[in-house]
Amino acid sequence: MSSYCHFVSQLEKDHLHRVYHDTAYGFPIHDDQELFGRLILEINQAGLSWTTILKKEQHFRKAYHHFDIKKIASYGDKDRARLLNDAGIIRNRLKVEAAIENAKTVLQLQKDFGSFRQWLGHHHPADREGWTRLFKKTFRFTGGEIVNEFLMSTGYLPHAHHEDCPVYKKILKARPAWLTGKG
Repeated sequence: MSSYCHFVSQLEKDHLHRVYHDTAYGFPIHDDQELFGRLILEINQAGLSWTTILKKEQHFRKAYHHFDIKKIASYGDKDRARLLNDAGIIRNRLKVEAAIENAKTVLQLQKDFGSFRQWLGHHHPADREGWTRLFKKTFRFTGGEIVNEFLMSTGYLPHAHHEDCPVYKKILKARPAWLTGKG
């Protein structure tokens, strides 16, 4: 008998967390912009609830040009000011700066590895501590919890769902073989 992860088991099917749990959390992301967008969201969650971020996700998409890495990497003072005045997102200077600088880093990773996703794959598998060291060396504003949640939410680290959760089997089917260690 399958049972949902404890956190969402009592939530209505249309609750923000339940929808995220059932359709996004732990599923692999193949698009670099979406991967980078998830990193922006995880960074912005630091010190706040994930509910806050889920409620603001569409605002983040709009404010950050649908997570277009090249556009974000080219943001200047005018864009920084725009973001810091946008009540639809988290207006934190360090987090805004991290998004811009991390976009520049991702562009370099794309040049060196072909894609952000391939850079992640190049370092997979690693344990949580290894990933955290790598992210802290590579990106801004990426502590242990941010890195852990980013990697669990994108399928690079296990335990996003317990094995009895019906979503767990969907994630296993969606994961590329190289991510599971079987290819």
